[in-house]
Amino acid sequence: MYVCDLLEDPALTYPAYYILSSSMLKNEMLHGAIVSLHSFDLSYYETPKRFDDIFKMFDSGTFPIYKEKYIVGYFGNKMMFLESNGWKGMPATAEIFKLENWLVC
Repeated sequence: MYVCDLLEDPALTYPAYYILSSSMLKNEMLHGAIVSLHSFDLSYYETPKRFDDIFKMFDSGTFPIYKEKYIVGYFGNKMMFLESNGWKGMPATAEIFKLENWLVC
């Protein structure tokens, strides 16, 4: 999926595309997160108050944003972030446990 297919003039141009499965290509919640991230329109997002807020998003099928840089999903009991070449496992670092690094809606 090319970002320019979702957003005419993206503010964030890297990555310019994402390799996704056919089900993810159809996922409107993911499209919304990609548009928010690449347009820097994060008005619907806020810093979570508790970690439960992040997992509520996962349970509802929506995608939080990490460090205003990555869209994060939860698949097979594993947190993953989206890069241009697909979903990658998220390493458990101290940064993950800082709520100020997350955005939820």
